[in-house]
Amino acid sequence: MSFTVAIVGRPNVGKSTLFNRLVGKKLALVDDTPGVTRDRRPGEAKLIDLRFTIIDTAGLEEAGPDTLEGRMRAQTEAAIDEADLTLFVVDAKFGLTPLDKTFGELLRRSGKPVVLVANKSEARGSDGGFYDAFTLGLGEPVPISAEHGGGMLDLRDAIVAAIGEERAFPEPDDVAETDVSVSFDGEMEDDEAEPAYDETKPLRVAIVGRPNAGKSTLINRFLGEDRLLTGPEAGITRDSISVEWDWRGRTIKMFDTAGMRRKAKVTEKLEKLSVADGLRAIRFAETVVIVFDATIPFEKQDLQIVDLVLREGRAAVLAFNKWDLVEDAQAFLADLREKTERLLPQARGIRAVPISGQTGYGLDKLMQSIIDTDRVWNKRISTARLNRWLDSATTQHPPPAASGRRVKLKYMTQVKARPPAFMISCTRPDALPESYIRYLTNGLRSDFDMPGVPIRIHFKAGENPFEGRKRNR
Repeated sequence: MSFTVAIVGRPNVGKSTLFNRLVGKKLALVDDTPGVTRDRRPGEAKLIDLRFTIIDTAGLEEAGPDTLEGRMRAQTEAAIDEADLTLFVVDAKFGLTPLDKTFGELLRRSGKPVVLVANKSEARGSDGGFYDAFTLGLGEPVPISAEHGGGMLDLRDAIVAAIGEERAFPEPDDVAETDVSVSFDGEMEDDEAEPAYDETKPLRVAIVGRPNAGKSTLINRFLGEDRLLTGPEAGITRDSISVEWDWRGRTIKMFDTAGMRRKAKVTEKLEKLSVADGLRAIRFAETVVIVFDATIPFEKQDLQIVDLVLREGRAAVLAFNKWDLVEDAQAFLADLREKTERLLPQARGIRAVPISGQTGYGLDKLMQSIIDTDRVWNKRISTARLNRWLDSATTQHPPPAASGRRVKLKYMTQVKARPPAFMISCTRPDALPESYIRYLTNGLRSDFDMPGVPIRIHFKAGENPFEGRKRNR
């Protein structure tokens, strides 16, 4: 049986840097600005021969429960309760502060094992801060450098001593079986059989949208707990936090992301890092839910986010949040449907669901739309059906002639799924106008029931057997 470790400490002592060092990836945002981390972020840590779950937390601060800092502290205290062991990080370079002593007392009262970590011990003049850490009464501090990787062996020994040999190194029978890895590259072999959709595979879903659209509140409602930090302030979420839960027996991994403002308004380095983290979450996900604020829908930034998701080739679902604030819902819904068709022609048939993250209205319907869209995104059509369709489509509407020469579409096959991509062998592919490509795309979407997902068609010229030969004189 593995164990869980929480990293705690006051702001800007290097908790997220240590978290990234232990998981071996730059998952958590790191910046010189205090208070970058706000939500608790879990990860799988590897330290020499130890394997355990690590939780990065927000900096501990003294504040009222109704303030943003107070809600951040509540998230950190929840992580301490969840963990089997706590790494209490202090800044050896800066020295102890009254806040360190206050939270050292809090950890002593928790009754759980604590390892005191003196970070930034490689800095000149850090000896004084290291020896001051003894006054916290939490045992001998472990001097480390999270940025440079120094002291990791000592940290490993301290964790083993605190958690115990049996817990640190469980017997093979006690180790949980690892999940079967799932490939997300989207490549599929060309086969006449149309494979059935796998209803049991884990599904990765990213939640994106403008700031204060209600993304974190929506995920908390799905989970049934206040797992993510929420509040009336815009831009609370900074890291892309992943959470797992089951919906009707299927594992769903959801990514909460920072709100995306217009590029011209994003000037601070920290916000740029947050948006970049959100873009990585979009590329990593399979289905992306774009959350609209129903009280002010279809802002220019909303449309740009949808276009970005489709250009990345992800399956997209629209969620009109804060539906509990809408008056005359039926008329408003009809207006939204008309605007969706008119403003998003590149995603004809995209699924749009009115929801309320505050009350839970429409969440089951949203999840069903996510599953249905993912099924379409994974769809594969046999070559025989595609060529029958191509013959019918070109008979009804032949390609226009270019410079007096006819363009002939010869053969069609699906080269990949996720998203559906097709290859058509033809003569003079450069002569096909965009209007005819749209005709084929819309025909595929309609005739094979593929609403709301990006469809890509590639045209390839047939090989000329006489090309490259010298002309006979």
